[in-house]
Amino acid sequence: MYKKIKIVLLAVAMYLILSTTVSADFKELTGELRLHDPTIIQEGNTWWAFGTGEENGIKVVTSTDGHYWSQTPSLFPQALPWWSDHVPNFESHQWAPDVQYYNGRYWVSYSVSSFGSNNSLIGLTSTESIASGNWRDDGLVIKSTTADNFNAIDSDIVIDENGEPWMSFGSFWSGIKLTKLDPHTMKPIGPLYSIATRPNHPEHAVEAPNITYRDGYYYLFVSFDRCCRGLDSTYKIAYGRSENITGPYFDKNGVDMMHGGGTILDAGNERWVGPGHQDVYDNRIIIRHAYDAENNGEHRMLINDLYWDGNGWPTY
Repeated sequence: MYKKIKIVLLAVAMYLILSTTVSADFKELTGELRLHDPTIIQEGNTWWAFGTGEENGIKVVTSTDGHYWSQTPSLFPQALPWWSDHVPNFESHQWAPDVQYYNGRYWVSYSVSSFGSNNSLIGLTSTESIASGNWRDDGLVIKSTTADNFNAIDSDIVIDENGEPWMSFGSFWSGIKLTKLDPHTMKPIGPLYSIATRPNHPEHAVEAPNITYRDGYYYLFVSFDRCCRGLDSTYKIAYGRSENITGPYFDKNGVDMMHGGGTILDAGNERWVGPGHQDVYDNRIIIRHAYDAENNGEHRMLINDLYWDGNGWPTY
């Protein structure tokens, strides 16, 4: 009798474990989910996600439970006058923001560019409270011109193990760059480091870096191949890690990401095509966009719990 009860209890426990794992894979999201290049943060009990604008500025959505999302006023509904000093022909919508909390402020970096060009800039805005809506213009962080071999878009702010801020960025051209930031101005100090490229790819298709620190390693997530083509998108998420923030970053097979390395985390599935432009929050959540094959290829943000295997590699 007791043996049968133990077997039943074990079966129930295994069912609950498996059910929890499966249900945690893709979070059930409703509401306004159309968000390209998403980045996410929590302020108090409220979640905020920022993404590439659809008409003007940066798109912003918010949630009190992490499941139902609603749109709020965008950042930069009107272009800032100084943008045209650096990028005369910029798109009216701004791209690929990143949000990070540091030194008592929420910092959002963003891209101003035109598609296919590396005449681009990364700007910065900040606030003491996202909910307040009181954003300060913190100006230019870094720019690139057609004379440069990199593209100043797709920024990501990371705080290192010593509490110092850095920014990674880059799209195509010579790949992913990294620079240290002044902790007071959040502007670059020191050299540019190259940390990932795809030299043997005909288009050098790597972009959208995101770095997170965990248990002695810096993990670099990037997006490979082509975004923004609906169901024809070939985007996928890859990663590597390093003991030093400046690299070198190696994938699970020991291949340097400066030589095309990168272990694939997510290449999509039958429904979700071309996942990419990922952002890892608190080492436990990953957000990215993909194209929904069941809904005419519309773009959606996806949110998953992020796990780490016994060797310290990310999975979900």
